[in-house]
Amino acid sequence: MIRTHSRSARPRLAVVLSAATVMVATNVYGAVVAHADDGPSVPPGTEASASAPVEVDPNDPDLKLPEGATLTEPKVLDIKQIVEDKSGEERREDTNSDVKFALQAEVLFGKDSAKLGAEAKARISAIAQEIKAQNATKIRVFGFTDDLGSSAHGDVLSRQRANAVQSVLGQELSDANVTYEVRGYGEQYPIADNSTEAGRKKNRRVEITFPRTEGS
Repeated sequence: MIRTHSRSARPRLAVVLSAATVMVATNVYGAVVAHADDGPSVPPGTEASASAPVEVDPNDPDLKLPEGATLTEPKVLDIKQIVEDKSGEERREDTNSDVKFALQAEVLFGKDSAKLGAEAKARISAIAQEIKAQNATKIRVFGFTDDLGSSAHGDVLSRQRANAVQSVLGQELSDANVTYEVRGYGEQYPIADNSTEAGRKKNRRVEITFPRTEGS
């Protein structure tokens, strides 16, 4: 007996029309892989494959836009590169427009303190050199805490810590025409889970952000 198969229900191609390509770059120092906080770098099923791409018939009616439809305006999506040191004490994020350094509070201050130590000043000085290299003139210094203790205390402490970091930057960049935006956000905007000590440690931080030089 010869079996035949109907060809009336042929598979349709699902088409995604897009004018932008998303690229994610991740650098690794030591054995630590730095991932973006908002999930995997590529959606499941879109990983690179060694097989040849499927040939697409450009005249296939399934690939044509419906009558009256138009493509959206093309835009360039931001590229984020994240570098985190092995201990997680310092994290750098580069995008097309900005550079952000996040320093854990433990490497800058004592417990419940806003007084900087010698090692902390050396770290901030190194960031100041990067600011000079980028010729940045607008710098944001934001302080953050975990959710332990009162919210009011966290707001005050995070602002004091941001002020301390800005003070060192001001000394290092005294010969540059730089303006600062300094804020203390307390327990707002956590980047990790406050229910664990590892998460709270990441949330206790000071961030230094400044524009990057185009093309650098």
